[in-house]
Order: sequence, then structure tokens, then C-alpha cells
Amino acid sequence: QVQLVESGGGLVQAGGSLRLSCVVSGRTFGIYSMGWFRQAPGKEREFLASFSWIDYSTYYADSVKGRFSISRDSAVNTVYLQMDHLKPDDTAVYYCAARRGPVDTDAGMYDFWGQGTRVTVSS
Repeated sequence: QVQLVESGGGLVQAGGSLRLSCVVSGRTFGIYSMGWFRQAPGKEREFLASFSWIDYSTYYADSVKGRFSISRDSAVNTVYLQMDHLKPDDTAVYYCAARRGPVDTDAGMYDFWGQGTRVTVSS
């Protein structure tokens, strides 16, 4: 099994920044992709960004392109989501996910999920 633990959420004013962390542990052999998603109340889980351990490529949803950045620190098995210029519409629970396959924007394609970390952006 693979365990994912997110942290870094909280309350921030519009225009501010947060950095989310996702520590990956367990049987990580074969994990090729990481993704960040979010889910706001009453809405479906939304893809934000992905990172490939194969070619280190990144991919972003249009809604966050230019404001969010995904990165990793292999030494500590951690994937980050840097979020800048936050808006009230970014308020949601944020999840990281891992997949034994290439990157994908479909949440249903991911094999492992963290418990989520809540982000609230005040206006």
C-alpha cells in the first residue's frame, strides 16, 4: 500500500499564498504519477496539476495555470503544490493522489489518495 499525507492548508486572504505538501510513503515502487485535486462543497473533484516521475513533466488545469505550481523533493518523498494569487473560488479541500501509470486528469484513474487538507480563501 501507499500512504499519502497532505498538510499546509489553512485560512488565507485573497491574493495570498499557501504551499501544500504531500508526503508519500509505503510501497512506492511503480508509482509513476502524482496529482493534486480539490473538491468544493457540492462540486465534483477537480483536477489541478500533475507530475510525472518518468520524465518529470508537469501539467496544469487552465483554472490554475500561472498561479499554482507542482514540484517534488525526492530526498524527502514529498510533492508540493505552491498556490499564489489565491481567490475565494479556490476554497476547497485539496487532495494529493498517486497513480501506477502515466499522468491523467481523471480522478478515477488514481490508485491512492490522501485524507485532504482544507484551504479557505477569504475575500
